[in-house]
Amino acid sequence: MKQFIKVMKALSDPNRVKLLKILQQKELCVCEIQAALGIAQPTVSKHLKILEHAGLVNRRKEGLWVNYYLADGTSPYAATLMGNLRYWLSDDTEVRAIVKKLSEITREKICKKS
Repeated sequence: MKQFIKVMKALSDPNRVKLLKILQQKELCVCEIQAALGIAQPTVSKHLKILEHAGLVNRRKEGLWVNYYLADGTSPYAATLMGNLRYWLSDDTEVRAIVKKLSEITREKICKKS
């Protein structure tokens, strides 16, 4: 029951759902997620921690970057919901706009601005 509640709570926030939808497109670092969602870096990190704790995302260090990607579904609840989420919300206007924006977002451009 605890794992089920953890997954459901992780999916209860709109920004976390959007985050999962963009990670369906490709691996992203925190700065790319921040640019896509338009939220502060500490908020992105908090959301990622919750999603990781629920078994929905994983991370991989690659040089200076930490890349986040969808987990393989360590729990049956996470796996089932992630499988369905692939099809859900594809026609949502806000999700489509964020996904479209992803092609313009690169960590190299973001870090040059800093």
